Amino acid sequence: MLTVWTGRKSINLEEKRKLGGGYIPLLQTSLPEKLRPYNPYAETADSSHKAFTTAFPRGFALEILHVYSGPPEIVYKFRHWGYMEGPFKGHAPTGDKIELYGMAIFTVIIHYFILITVNNEYIDKTID
Repeated sequence: MLTVWTGRKSINLEEKRKLGGGYIPLLQTSLPEKLRPYNPYAETADSSHKAFTTAFPRGFALEILHVYSGPPEIVYKFRHWGYMEGPFKGHAPTGDKIELYGMAIFTVIIHYFILITVNNEYIDKTID
C-alpha cells in the first residue's frame, strides 16, 4: 500500500510505521512551525491519538466523496469531519463541526499467500 496526502511525497507502510502511525504521517506539512495548529513532528502515536480522541470524543469521521479511478491506483476525494467537543492543544472546545477536505492516491499492491502443510507443520509462502 502506498498513500499520498496533502501534496507531500508518497509513503509506504514501513515509512508510515517509522513516523509513528496514526495522524502523524497524514498531517506532514511544510508550514513554518509558528503557523502549525498541530505539529506532527513533535508528536508520538500515543500523544496524537490522545489529542484527537480528546478533541473529537464522538470520532473524526472519514467520508469518501468521490472515487476518480479504480485499482491498483485509487484516486479519491475525501472529507474528514467531527465536532470539537473537547480541548485541542490549548484551544477550548467550541462544539463546532470541523471539516477538512482533500484528495489522495491509494496504491494497492497485491500479494498472494499460500499456506502449505508438511508433516503437520505450516510453511508460509508469499508470491508477488
